[in-house]
Amino acid sequence: MARPRTFDETSVLDAAAREFRAHGFAETSTEQLCEAAGVRRSSLYNAFVSKDELFVRALEHYTDTIRQRQRAVLADDTRPGAERLRALVDLVVGEEREAAGHGHGAGCMVVQSLMDPDLRARDARVARLLERDLRERTGLLAGAIRAGRVDGSIAGGPDPEDGAMLVNTVISGLRVTAQTGADPETLHKIALVGLAALLG
Repeated sequence: MARPRTFDETSVLDAAAREFRAHGFAETSTEQLCEAAGVRRSSLYNAFVSKDELFVRALEHYTDTIRQRQRAVLADDTRPGAERLRALVDLVVGEEREAAGHGHGAGCMVVQSLMDPDLRARDARVARLLERDLRERTGLLAGAIRAGRVDGSIAGGPDPEDGAMLVNTVISGLRVTAQTGADPETLHKIALVGLAALLG
């Protein structure tokens, strides 16, 4: 009879995602993953088979979790559209502020994965997860921009779909800039300048 697992799978996926989002797939060792998750190598592989499989599971968990957090802000119909976008910036900068207390940027598994074509080519599931994440996140962003057009808080700028890609690019840029050591206040200023075409 198989031994029962001695760890919480969600906690392991959270820990793995924190390592992968900061360092990327290639630069994250199994030892780092075990230390971050507080599990032994044998336990990790018994549960997830391989580093590749753990990455795919962690990426799916990460994108779902981040999207849920962002949906809570971007689909909040009690707020004007422009305020939803500013709240998204606050959410991202807040994550970076928390990570800076641990001596590094929070990073982003999506950005790291997009910059690793070999990873996407090796496992089609990674490409599918990234495509789904982009489609759903830009859909949320476009919805917030449309709401802003209706309520008057977003008066001009690009159409909602192009605006969504602009916001997505700004957020991705913030993640990369945070990895260079930029402080949260600087990140916040960069974001608002980047969104000026939408927010005025």
